Amino acid sequence: MVLLVPAGIAMLAGLDAALLLLGLPAPVRLDRWAQVHGPLMVLGFVGTLVVLERAVAVRRRAALAAPAALGLGGLALLTPLPLVVGQAALVVGALGLGAVYVAVWRRQPATALAVQTLGAAHGVAAAVLWLAGTAVPHLVPCLAGFLVLTIAGERLELLRVGGHGEHVEDTVWALACGWALAATLALLWPAVGWHLLGAVLVSLVVVLVRHDVARRTVRATGLPRFMACAMLAGYAWLAAAGAVWLVAGPVLAGRAYDAVLHAVFLGFVLSMVMAHAPVILPAVLRRPLPYRPLMYVPLALLHVTLAVRVLVGDVRGLDVVVQAGGVGNVAALLLFVLVAAGSALRGPAPRPRTERRPVPDAAALEVGAVR
Repeated sequence: MVLLVPAGIAMLAGLDAALLLLGLPAPVRLDRWAQVHGPLMVLGFVGTLVVLERAVAVRRRAALAAPAALGLGGLALLTPLPLVVGQAALVVGALGLGAVYVAVWRRQPATALAVQTLGAAHGVAAAVLWLAGTAVPHLVPCLAGFLVLTIAGERLELLRVGGHGEHVEDTVWALACGWALAATLALLWPAVGWHLLGAVLVSLVVVLVRHDVARRTVRATGLPRFMACAMLAGYAWLAAAGAVWLVAGPVLAGRAYDAVLHAVFLGFVLSMVMAHAPVILPAVLRRPLPYRPLMYVPLALLHVTLAVRVLVGDVRGLDVVVQAGGVGNVAALLLFVLVAAGSALRGPAPRPRTERRPVPDAAALEVGAVR
């Protein structure tokens, strides 16, 4: 719980900075917060959650140093301390995640774990490059690779439990290596690297969607269906971002940059965070977070307002619509936090007296494997 506090502060500060970047009033008006918005949200907020879940899973106290470093790094970015202090802490935290994966690999090596480890390497690269002075738009392939490959590795773990052949694992691993190559080329040879990144991303989405159990659990009920809806919607946004990179190549500024960036980090990453929160957070906090149908409200609000922002505001060049969609994105995340907190405080929902239908195998697999 203590290590979640810095992540929560990073999230609130990141949302405040999002309002500033939209040119809207915000509770705290500090230019520095707007400057660190991207790395703060990816490494300070989502990164801390990811690393904390991994650190708890290995059951070693030393592993908690990694999420602590990321959390403290995020906090340092918000203070008057030199920017390098926070950047250096983020590097330490990202390296700590790599050390956690090495410890897990020694116990049980697997292709899915290799994909996640490569994702962690992208996180390290992003933190190091930012410390070295690289502009944030050029860090996007590494920042996105950190979270996309981490999530892809998690989904691959579930596919392995479901009995899929090794060819799927080999394909995802090859695409993960392709991402590393594309991210490198995007820095050294942008005209080639960004197109390749788009091709890799679209191919990765096709492979994951084709084999993901979410295609079956979407026909289930309760939590499995909620998770499936969130994940399938996230895959759609990820495919859209990949298509833009594939066709347009380097997108480093302007409306296209806003559209692609938020398609990845809001449409895909935050949708996946919402999907897995009811099963991941209880494993970390040792406190149940019961699913409730009300969770669909912030999920739907996120995707509707993101569609308004991207498909209407960015595509048609309407600043007011972009601002309205951005405010809706902020509201969706805050609302999900409130709904999740309320669900945890209320405890498990009462079971209906009528006999319930048995959960389909795929739905049981989805929830059980994630647990």
